[in-house]
Amino acid sequence: MRKSIDVARRQASRTAELRATASLARLLDKQGRHEEARTMLGVIYNWFTEGFGIVDLKDAGALLGELAE
Repeated sequence: MRKSIDVARRQASRTAELRATASLARLLDKQGRHEEARTMLGVIYNWFTEGFGIVDLKDAGALLGELAE
């Protein structure tokens, strides 16, 4: 997953990076690394200033909410 994130960064594909980071955040959450998951996903999610109706952003926002609990 980290390789996917790196590839997305090199390609300047924010949406692909968000999707890959959300997947990694879910894995980290299952491993009990909640703060790391929330921080990592939050940084990327906060890059976006529009498009919050897009499925990937809705998904990331919901996941951030779950990680904040």
